[in-house]
Order: sequence, then structure tokens, then C-alpha cells
Amino acid sequence: MPDILVIMGPTASGKSALALEFAEKFNGEIISADSMQLYKILPIGTAQPTPEERKRIPHHLVGIYDLSCRAEVYRFCELADLAVQEIRSRGKMPIVCGGTGMYLKAFLYGLDDLPGDRNLREQLDLQYDNDAGEIQLHEKMSELDPAGLEKWKNCRRRLIRALEVRLLTGKSILSLQNVKEKKLRYNVRAFRLDPDSSLLKEKIFQRAEKMLDSGWIEEADFAIKSGLFESPTAHQAIGYRQIAEYLNGKIDRQQLLEQICTSTWQYARRQRTWFRHQHPEAEIFTGKY
Repeated sequence: MPDILVIMGPTASGKSALALEFAEKFNGEIISADSMQLYKILPIGTAQPTPEERKRIPHHLVGIYDLSCRAEVYRFCELADLAVQEIRSRGKMPIVCGGTGMYLKAFLYGLDDLPGDRNLREQLDLQYDNDAGEIQLHEKMSELDPAGLEKWKNCRRRLIRALEVRLLTGKSILSLQNVKEKKLRYNVRAFRLDPDSSLLKEKIFQRAEKMLDSGWIEEADFAIKSGLFESPTAHQAIGYRQIAEYLNGKIDRQQLLEQICTSTWQYARRQRTWFRHQHPEAEIFTGKY
């Protein structure tokens, strides 16, 4: 029996339902590996487990951050390791479930040992970790590390990390990363959900419709008024900017649904690519285990 079960896959692929099934079958508790589920006032838009589901099975790393908190992979790994220890101390099975690829990779294989500087990172985050700064970030990386820009052009946080390493060492992070195959930190059995594209698109549409009908618009209105778009990390949550456009009368309800589904599908495609290439330990879930 493995020490940990892991469930990964794109958004809306059915990870949460499978994690609940595993938890009930194997006497487990669930650890979320979703960077946006960390935030307290975004339960609908980030598809957090419902109060009923949390009564059925204990969930960890869900709804623990205020909007002002920055979600960092380093801190996630610390909290996830602690949760694993606590769950195993109770004689239960830790079940890590989520779709934030960088979090899962770092948790399972360990963080890189490249140099870092907290003060520099804070300056870079302040300058570049926003929509306007992202354009400048791409320009800076194009000048200093074009290969890094090409690799992580769709991930602002990875680009900022790459720029931090470039400024500290004078070298591209790609040339410094350990090319040796990393070993898993835990004895795990990992499953990857990878539904057919047409099925996944339909699931995304159905879930978005249900979320909008379940109070997501009201949740977003409150979160925006509470400073969501000024937050260091939570502002990246999908759907809230589209809802802001709807609340401002710039798009109608149907356009809102379509835009959310488009953004979610684009994110799901990036997730699928990541999991296919970054997680050789994961077996495609076929319904048997």
C-alpha cells in the first residue's frame, strides 16, 4: 500500500469526486493541491468542497488564506508535508488532489535548490505580478532570457522566478536546473484524469452554469469589493474578471458564461500538457484501482 494517493488532472475532470471516493474506501483525508482553493471567500468560483463534503471527509489546505496572503509553492509544500504527517499519525491515508501542476511537482519531487533573495523577489512581485507588469516582464525576459520566456510565457509566477535567478546569477534558470532525474519524495500511487476533449468541454460548461446559478456572481461582487483585484495572488482566479465585466454592464449573462468557459478551457489545455509531460509517475485513471 502506498504512503500517499495522488489525484491530478485538468479542471472539471472529476478529481474532487474521485478523491471523496478514495477517501471513503481507503480511510483517508484529502489535501487540496489547488492554489486558488487556499482562499477563504472564493468557495464557489474555486470549486471548493461543500460544507457537506467537508463533513463527510476532512479536507486540508482549503479556505485558509485571506485575500492579502500570497500563495507560494514553498509554503504550500511545508503545509502539505505537515498535513501528511498529521493524517498518517491518525492512521489514515493522505490523498493529495488538485490541478496546480507546479504545486504537485514541487510536493512530489522537491523544490529546486537554485538561489533566491527574498527582498529581490518582493520587488519583482510588486513590479511584475499584475496585468500591466506582465507586459514589462515579457519584455525584460525577452532581453535577458528568451528561452525562459518561451518556456513559461503562460505562467507569470514561473517567469518572475526565472527573472529572479537570472538577476542573481547572470545565467538562465534553464542552464542551472538539475538535469538529473529527480526521485519521488514519498511512496505514492498517482492517478491522472485525462477525459476526452469534447467531454471535458461539456463538463466545464455544465460546471460553470451551475456555479453561476449557485451564487458565484454574488460571491464575486463581495470579493471584488473586498480587494480581490488588489490581492497578490488570488486575483488570478478564473472567472472573476469576467463577472466584473458583467456587473459593470459590459457583457450579458450568455457572454459571461461563454467567456468563463473559454478561459477555463484554455487553462485546462495547459494543465493537460503539464501533467502529460511532468508527471511520469501518474497512471491514467481508467476507473479501476
